[in-house]
Amino acid sequence: MTSSKPYLLRALYEWILDNESTPYILVDASHEGLSIPPGIASDGKVVLNLAPQAIQDLQMSNEFVGFSARFGGVPHDVYCPMASLLAIYARETGEGMMFPAEDATEAEDAPADEAKSSGPTLKIIKYPRAKARGHRGNCASTYRGVGPPRSPQDSLFFCHVATAT
Repeated sequence: MTSSKPYLLRALYEWILDNESTPYILVDASHEGLSIPPGIASDGKVVLNLAPQAIQDLQMSNEFVGFSARFGGVPHDVYCPMASLLAIYARETGEGMMFPAEDATEAEDAPADEAKSSGPTLKIIKYPRAKARGHRGNCASTYRGVGPPRSPQDSLFFCHVATAT
């Protein structure tokens, strides 16, 4: 079976735009095949703005996300293999989804029709309840439970996609 990641990514991208928010993606900057301008990564990760007014020629296939954008006034082509994508979220609210990390070789070498020895499993991830106002009590609330995220790391607590093991 093919990966659901590209389908979820495209659906969430459209949903974020429909709600007049700015779609951001979090990418693993150490992933092989990633093409980004040098020096924009921080702590091995990079946050990219996918707003239509910020980029050109957006392509979201089942294998990659690609577009052209200006970084410091200099145009660059950006290429992100699907396996390098860690999350998509709305800048204004922090709502979105984190994707499970996948190994590049695992994504390419895994036969689509090979049956797993066991069925899919779900992992329950509990987050401390925020005591501050604004906590909505759902998995899309911000990490600290107070308003939109202050940094990309604050946004990394979204609903986790269940994976088969």
